[in-house]
Amino acid sequence: MAAYTKDFTIGTSTIRIETGRFAKQANGAVTIQNGGTIVLATACSSDEVREGQDFFPLTVNYLERTYAAGKIPGGFFKREGRPSEKEVLASRLIDRPIRPLFPKGYLYDIQIIAMVLSHDQINESEVPAIIAASSALTISDIPFNGPVGAVRLGYIDGNIVINPSLKALSESKINIIVAGTENAITMLEGNMKEVEESVIIQGIEQAHQEIKKIVEMQRELQSEVGIPKREFIPIKLPDDTGEEIRKKVDEDVRTANTIPTKQEREAYVKSVVKKVQEDYDEELKSLIYEYIEEYRASLIRKNIISGGLRLDGRKADEIRNITCEIGILPRVHGSAVFTRGQTQSLCTVTLGTKEDEQRIEQLTEESSKRFMVHYNFPPFSVGEVSPLRSPGRREIGHGALAEKSLKYMIPDEGEFPYTIRVVSDILESNGSSSMATVCGASLALMDAGVPIKNPVAGIAMGVIKEGDKWVILTDIAGEEDHYGDMDFKVAGTKNGITGIQMDTKISELSLEILKKGLEEAKKARLYILDIMVQAIPESRKELSPYAPRLLVIQVPQKKIGEIIGPGGKIIRNIIEQSGAKVEISDDGKVMISSADGDSLQKAQSMIEDIVKEVAVGQIFKGTVTKIMPFGAFVKIKNGKEGLVHISQIANHRVKDVKDVLKIGDEIQVKVIKIDEQGRINLSRKVLLKESGDGA
Repeated sequence: MAAYTKDFTIGTSTIRIETGRFAKQANGAVTIQNGGTIVLATACSSDEVREGQDFFPLTVNYLERTYAAGKIPGGFFKREGRPSEKEVLASRLIDRPIRPLFPKGYLYDIQIIAMVLSHDQINESEVPAIIAASSALTISDIPFNGPVGAVRLGYIDGNIVINPSLKALSESKINIIVAGTENAITMLEGNMKEVEESVIIQGIEQAHQEIKKIVEMQRELQSEVGIPKREFIPIKLPDDTGEEIRKKVDEDVRTANTIPTKQEREAYVKSVVKKVQEDYDEELKSLIYEYIEEYRASLIRKNIISGGLRLDGRKADEIRNITCEIGILPRVHGSAVFTRGQTQSLCTVTLGTKEDEQRIEQLTEESSKRFMVHYNFPPFSVGEVSPLRSPGRREIGHGALAEKSLKYMIPDEGEFPYTIRVVSDILESNGSSSMATVCGASLALMDAGVPIKNPVAGIAMGVIKEGDKWVILTDIAGEEDHYGDMDFKVAGTKNGITGIQMDTKISELSLEILKKGLEEAKKARLYILDIMVQAIPESRKELSPYAPRLLVIQVPQKKIGEIIGPGGKIIRNIIEQSGAKVEISDDGKVMISSADGDSLQKAQSMIEDIVKEVAVGQIFKGTVTKIMPFGAFVKIKNGKEGLVHISQIANHRVKDVKDVLKIGDEIQVKVIKIDEQGRINLSRKVLLKESGDGA
């Protein structure tokens, strides 16, 4: 295969895409380069369908090779291991816009691998990975109804910026990845700092113009490479069999769609499917199930489009019943249960010290994270039985969305020096558990006494589109997500949006629909915030008695060594005597933590004594450490000693120091002089005169 190269401009960046040079045995392979960042994406598909395969087997993996940034992996094995959270989230970003674009019924295994080969620390790699994956599929023989393009949106100094650098992104009020086809936006993912809906729409409009260029570039590359798509004819029921089944189930399906309770509705549909399947051969069973599901979906959609009620009896803009319970777990630092219909999130907050921060090793930098949201989805939440495993892509993705939505509301470390971990355990689920997590986490943070800037609420929106008619659905339930055309999650405060995520199954989603979805989401968000504020108007003023007490003091960097002492002797002594934990940063920030205030105060006093500069006129209680013919050395502070000359020991003439003092004596002394070399001269005699003691 010959090599093909194309250059194109997105925003202010010149991007190069190349195929025919690497991984030539893959069905499709391309590299994409922006500056010194290079991503290789490959697409492979099996030649045969696995026996019994009844779902679309697409696997997407984004991999960061540490050599790309000139680094060696940490840990004992010194090689890449299990995927990092960033790799998992990036894999999802690639998967989501391309998954709906494969032909229905295509059951051949497909694997997409995107590898970061080089990273210049300036230009990101996730967006190029999406473009590269789409390009690899587009030029291959794999059936694919793409291409898709993607860009990252920033908002800096009041201006929309396309594909900002990593440095510029740190100053941006918006950080959203936008993906789409030439006709519509199909995916949104990101967070922002309380940004208004109109700014988001403006950014999406600009992003789509750039996406169209990326799609056109891929089509040109496909035309030049010239690989024909493999023939694919989907297996489906014969028309007469489908019509026969429709007549059999029509009444039962219509009945099922009137049952308001999820569990009863699901049980009824299963019994209908099972009954019909008994009349046909084994190889048709999965097709029969799909046909009945499609027919049921068509009736649900027609009913909503015509202005009818939804499955659970709600109107299009109606939100399910909401309850908020605060402080339900006595021993945790903060807790809340947020229930919306049949979706329930139990959120807890744990406060820790700097030692509890999460250390993150990435291609771009090594950093730490003091705010974390972790999401768990146990099988009992949907009444199922399944093995308990480590968090999967769904759990990691939902937790990351909630964390993004909340992180800008978390107080700065200087104001609230705690490490904060939120855990959302989904106890019941019927749609939008990630947005329930946002609401529950916000309540739990306030219950824990975390002074968040504003409470955050989240809502999941949907759309049903048939031809030119469409209806926006507020607070979608599970089946509405499954049978609908859009899942649009929006989180924010009373002032603006903080988190957003959207996926679509159709390629005709207009900006008009998105704009209407954001308007309805804002109404819903403000409604939910009102309910939340009634449960807890503001963050508690006092922390839980079980939360650690923290105090942060700033000391001169030159004093860090004095606090630590030789071999850590001084700091160990402070910890032992006070009972508090002491952590010191390189910048001179000292964090003291303890279960009680007395220990905190004692440790603080000891540290302040160490860093306090000795000055003439200060009085100390010191310990005699050495006796010399000319006087005694007295330790007045941790590591600091001064000399009491023999003439300054007493009010009378002292012939021998040992006649008055011995090693270990504790005496009151006053600083009378500090010479140019920093040597301290002390006097006991002055204090004896002042007290009238003639000793």
